[in-house]
Amino acid sequence: MALMPRLRQLMRRQSSASTVGARRPSSADRRGDTVHEDALRAMLVDDPNDERAFQALAEIVRRRAAESHVSADPLAAPADESEMQQAADLAVWALAEELAGHPRGWYPLVELGRLSLEDDQEAALRRFATAAERDPSGLALAESMEILREAHLPVEALGLGVGHWRAREHTPEAGRQLVLAAIDADRIFEAKHHLESLALYPDAAVVAPIRHELTLAIAHAEQHRSGT
Repeated sequence: MALMPRLRQLMRRQSSASTVGARRPSSADRRGDTVHEDALRAMLVDDPNDERAFQALAEIVRRRAAESHVSADPLAAPADESEMQQAADLAVWALAEELAGHPRGWYPLVELGRLSLEDDQEAALRRFATAAERDPSGLALAESMEILREAHLPVEALGLGVGHWRAREHTPEAGRQLVLAAIDADRIFEAKHHLESLALYPDAAVVAPIRHELTLAIAHAEQHRSGT
């Protein structure tokens, strides 16, 4: 079953999606886990773009959601793996959605885009674009383009990058992803143009190895195109 329709169905069962995966105190809770989770949540309230804290908390809520589908009765039927996975995805979705409400929160939007890409590409692209607009460093843009490239959507990655990349201000990784997207889309002329724009970044020493890598990648793509 596709993720998005299943997520919507699961979300309708909840009184509030934002509570999915949230800690519910019980006698089985270990104090160390509880303190760790609370600390992660406090860190994300401070900085919703703390990737390590988000991933650590996502793992906790994902595991808890999956375990909620496992019966304590040894005679019960085995848990449905797809149900467990969908519940885990919903828990991470709810966590990301909650944090995305922060006006500076770009990383949760990238995660929401990743989760929704397969079933709602248009919504995913909107989330990636909003994340890129919120993040002055260019990291959100770089990560969003990489996700699109990995999903075999280089044209969409290229469009996102062209619309948001600021060569002088953004991390060179954003430019790198843009050049790679152009290569993936077989737009070699555009790849060369974006490669030249990387020279606008003020720290030449940082850009030099990236330009070397991309120059080789473009040459390889040209050779592959010509069949030599």
